[in-house]
Amino acid sequence: MKYIEKLQYITHDHASISHIDQVQWACEAGAKWIQYRCLSKTDEQLLADINAIAEICDDWGTTLIVTNHTHLHGMADIQGFHVENMDADLLSLRLQLGNDVTLGGSANDLAGIIRLTEAGADYVGLGPFDVTTTKPNDYPVLGIEGYQKAMLELKKIDNNIPVLAVGGIKLGNVEDLMQTGIYGIAVSGAIYNADDFIGAYQDFYDAVKR
Repeated sequence: MKYIEKLQYITHDHASISHIDQVQWACEAGAKWIQYRCLSKTDEQLLADINAIAEICDDWGTTLIVTNHTHLHGMADIQGFHVENMDADLLSLRLQLGNDVTLGGSANDLAGIIRLTEAGADYVGLGPFDVTTTKPNDYPVLGIEGYQKAMLELKKIDNNIPVLAVGGIKLGNVEDLMQTGIYGIAVSGAIYNADDFIGAYQDFYDAVKR
């Protein structure tokens, strides 16, 4: 089983904080898992970002995952990919990328988690927990109850894939979320919008690891 970190920071196209700065600050705060999520740049611009970010991650011993953009595999020091399209053919992607590459996928319900498990995903981002402006979508908000139900059903069928809550999560939600039995949390806006980025990351880390 591959290493999957319990607190994952997702970068965002922020008007005043570059992806590179977000990664630098997150690593300084102790981040061991970065998901570079940028859907607004050309391949050349993406690779420039990724190469700079990979150096930072290497310095701090941090895993670098790239959202989508699986065609960049082998072109930079990327440990894995997270595929947001819930209808994507992850089984074919697993065959293309090989077993050494970490591969995660997004789901909104139990059926999605099972599908990703069967396709060879290493972890699942289940959400959205709440309304989020970072990644607008039309999927139903799950809330605490949604995670409780999903984790209970996974336990019944002995499915142990790491499930991370994602989407609109605030610090005050973490304790209740972790008590549902989920593996961890993926966070973006609650950290990059905080007055103290590093302090916010560390607060989340403490809450997840508690």
